[in-house]
Amino acid sequence: MRNSFQLSRDKAALLVIDMQRYFIDKSSDAYVPDSEKLISKIKKLVDVFMKSGRPIIYTRHIDSDDKRNLMLRWWKGQIKEADPMSQIIEELDAGKGIVLIKNQYDAFLNTNLKEILQQRDIQQVVVSGVLTNLCCETTARSAFMRGFEVYFTLDGTATYKKAMHDATSLNLAYGFAVLVSVDDVIKAIINTGKI
Repeated sequence: MRNSFQLSRDKAALLVIDMQRYFIDKSSDAYVPDSEKLISKIKKLVDVFMKSGRPIIYTRHIDSDDKRNLMLRWWKGQIKEADPMSQIIEELDAGKGIVLIKNQYDAFLNTNLKEILQQRDIQQVVVSGVLTNLCCETTARSAFMRGFEVYFTLDGTATYKKAMHDATSLNLAYGFAVLVSVDDVIKAIINTGKI
């Protein structure tokens, strides 16, 4: 861990990336097998951040209809806002935070996420959700490039293959994020301590 980076309750916000039925529901073609393990871990993070009065931002991926949207060409499928599968799973109670609609991997691109964080004097983000190697990783990199310290939860993110998860971890640790466990984050937030 980088010695000069220490997670602090008074500076942190929680990002819950794309915990939508589209990725969590077993009936979906995009179901992430390890996503069910995330629910209880992310619920714990949400509860601790809420009780500590810290911001929680949930992202909800909705694909743009723009014909230039490369994601539509790449993935062939489209997540539409009216589709019930696009909803954030009920277990996480998105009413406890701010819901931000995004249409790219990067939660900062073409959204007001940076302004939401700056208005609340946030200097650090804790990243959780799916997919480790797409939306979570891209958002983590983008946060770092915008001047936010990034704490990436290894057991609070998931994707389709362990190799993808491990590659993201390796790359982010090298130049973009401090890798942490959900328990590390909870201890730092509860104790106003630092990890």
